[in-house]
Amino acid sequence: MALELLIQTTSATHQSFDYDLAIVGGGITGSTLACALKHSGLSVLLIEAKPKSVAAARIQAYALSILSGRIFAGIGVWDKILPQISTFRQIKLSDANHSGVVNFSPSDLGTNALGYVGEHRPVLTSLQEFLTDCPNVDWLCPAEVVDVDYQESGVEITVKEGDTQHRIRTRLLVAADGARSQIRTRARITTRGWKYWQSCVTARIKTEKPHNNTAFERFWPSGPMGVLPLSENRCQVVWTAPHAEAKALKELDEDQFLAKLEYYTGGLLGRLELECDRYLFPVQLMQSDRYIQSRLALIGDAAHCCHPVGGQGLNLGIRDAAALAQVLTEAHQAGEDIGAIEVLKRYENWRKQENLVILGFTDTLDRMFSNNWLPIVAIRRLGLWMLRRIRPVKIYALKLMTGLRGNIPQVAQQ
Repeated sequence: MALELLIQTTSATHQSFDYDLAIVGGGITGSTLACALKHSGLSVLLIEAKPKSVAAARIQAYALSILSGRIFAGIGVWDKILPQISTFRQIKLSDANHSGVVNFSPSDLGTNALGYVGEHRPVLTSLQEFLTDCPNVDWLCPAEVVDVDYQESGVEITVKEGDTQHRIRTRLLVAADGARSQIRTRARITTRGWKYWQSCVTARIKTEKPHNNTAFERFWPSGPMGVLPLSENRCQVVWTAPHAEAKALKELDEDQFLAKLEYYTGGLLGRLELECDRYLFPVQLMQSDRYIQSRLALIGDAAHCCHPVGGQGLNLGIRDAAALAQVLTEAHQAGEDIGAIEVLKRYENWRKQENLVILGFTDTLDRMFSNNWLPIVAIRRLGLWMLRRIRPVKIYALKLMTGLRGNIPQVAQQ
């Protein structure tokens, strides 16, 4: 449908809508929501501030959970994504150099994998390509929302595209515009949480020894280190440390950095090579006081952020997208107003509490393991022993990490 024609319709009658919903933010979470609405019967506008190619060019890799893979499979985009990403079939969890390593394997869950590692470009590009075959979805990018007017029956948004401004009327606005969400700020939705005393250094490395499709999570007193397997014997490293230490790691001479990294990975991967520049970012925990208001819903980092330990952040956003798509589709099929607060409450009740559990889980992990206080050391070593020896505890933790606990969206059950 042509954007210009739809906008002309708005001037004819105040009660007409250009779209059923507009999604602000064309990253992985926002694009997942748009893809999940392909067969919903709803008309969708996806607004992204950057050109598609620029949005996809981000140098980053993510751990994708089993549930995220099933959501993508149910949507119909997994066949495009899976050949371009890595699968890991083992997870090794350890406390620094302590000998008590916890080994997770697919047999623990009865699956053929424990998760995946996807680089940003192939994941987002696959979603973008899938959307070209969604006749109910229009793109507006690069474009920026400059004003939002919430009304009783809908939302009127003003979008700047180059030198042109569009006024678009929609039943529902969805904020998928990240942790610094302007849509959330404009709606005066407050957040709770804190910034950690740590920052993360990310790096992509080539390894001398094969990683054997194993993901490593090693906890050090300064903070956790995740090593995620990529294709062609490469790994993504997410190294958490206090701010000053993390900054020093980023600025170290390349050889010194790699020597430190070889020590911290226990020599398991042999000699290492740096494939790209290191990046540094602070970490925070954040939960929005509410995920919704009349005519507005927040998803992904616009609603919540967690510590990167365990690689949960993006997966929470993908689950938000699948849950919201299900709620909106069911409401639309029942003839309900998708922007009404009673409809949106179903999404908030579903996702807010589940996300809070993961926020608490990752926060507890970081605080318990980024610590040298002997009573805490004893407690966490006991915890690792329980994971190794008590199977129900091990299965519970693994299901929590892979997304297989909680309310599973219907799209992931197909």
